[in-house]
Amino acid sequence: MTDLVPALLGAPRFLIGPAGSVREYHRLRARVFVDEQQLFAGTDRDDRDDDPRTVVLEARSAGGELLGGVRVGPATDGPDIGWWVGGRLAVEESVRGAQRIGPALVRAACAYAEQAGALRFDATVQARWQRMFERLGWRAVRPVTVADRPHVLMRWPIGRIAALVAATKRPLGGLLAGLAPGGPGYLGDDGAPVPGSDLVAACDAILPSMVERDPDWAGWCAVLVNVNDLAAMGATPVGLLNAVGARDAAAAARILGGLRRAAAAYGVPILGGHTQLGVPAALSATALGRAERPVPGGGGRPGHPVRLTVDLGGGWRPGYHGRQWDSTSRRSAAELRAMLGHVAAGRPAAAKDVSMAGIAGTLGMLAEASGCGAVLDVAAVPRPSGATAGDWLTCFPGYAMLTAGPARPAQAGPAVTAECGALVAGAGVRLRWPDGELTDAIDGGVTGMGAAA
Repeated sequence: MTDLVPALLGAPRFLIGPAGSVREYHRLRARVFVDEQQLFAGTDRDDRDDDPRTVVLEARSAGGELLGGVRVGPATDGPDIGWWVGGRLAVEESVRGAQRIGPALVRAACAYAEQAGALRFDATVQARWQRMFERLGWRAVRPVTVADRPHVLMRWPIGRIAALVAATKRPLGGLLAGLAPGGPGYLGDDGAPVPGSDLVAACDAILPSMVERDPDWAGWCAVLVNVNDLAAMGATPVGLLNAVGARDAAAAARILGGLRRAAAAYGVPILGGHTQLGVPAALSATALGRAERPVPGGGGRPGHPVRLTVDLGGGWRPGYHGRQWDSTSRRSAAELRAMLGHVAAGRPAAAKDVSMAGIAGTLGMLAEASGCGAVLDVAAVPRPSGATAGDWLTCFPGYAMLTAGPARPAQAGPAVTAECGALVAGAGVRLRWPDGELTDAIDGGVTGMGAAA
């Protein structure tokens, strides 16, 4: 975060931004915590000050004088897993109160942590400041003692996962009431078994804005998402149908070019479809596959371990940073097809292809279809170094499968597999952290469609 945050909460105006140098801030802290409050003897410095990932946000007057500061950064050593802490909030005595510099610094710290991909943000505050933090939206976790003084562990509620679920999946239960998509035992699954046959059908539409601005990639993704849906049910793809809308022949050619490349890479023939010119950009595809015994998304039970199989190669798709991870377009045909066969070979009790609801949201759908809840161990989730925890758990990751329950050993080409959670009694999804804390990610069912059986 490099932009200054204006804080117009009275005169004189002040600005909050990352500190260029922390020397003044450290002197301010010494005056407040050592001299004035006598919380520490000699110095209030600790290991967190030496962590190069720690950032100091400071408030300065229009004339450049330091008015206050706060530090934020990852809570654990090693890779940043999305658990951040704030602390050492200090404000010059002469400007405390009316200008509300302290609350402004707290808000800036919350914004900085969320922008950095944090999914948990804690602060240990003196008990006398608990009400101020609660008025700012923080929640008290439990009393603690620091330097022989009463403090309170406070937590900032980060609703990123829940907001994504609400925007992408929550309306489905009401919209699809009475349709029972998927049929008995496969309600809300990635694909639908065709009655009286070994066929499985899957259908996906691509966002019109994506078709308009990135038509070749949209064409590739139309194949990708459909074959992933079939793969999640243990089905082998046999063909694809598509419907293309474009403003002219040149735009349609770019869409079909991406479709053609992906179909060739995955070895899936395009059986036919429909093309309409002179209309707004649109693209949908339907895939057919075969599976004698499709793997359901709702076959899990409380106590089943949860595994994530995911391709960590590649990087963010240009123009979709933090939202779409592209590994598949750089893989060979052999690698792509090896990943598609993972669920069919392993035959787990339940499987779901990670969709636009992200890893956490898709786990919530698997749990909901299984009639239970889930816990996700954040530190155990395989994640590329180029993605924050917040982005990774809420993005479309290209190729990623969540499986639960007993399964046979199965290869997945270049993808990696890790056990990273469990299905539990109840509903929703909670995140488990290395210190044993559980934080709520999704409260209750994701789609409202309920259990599959």
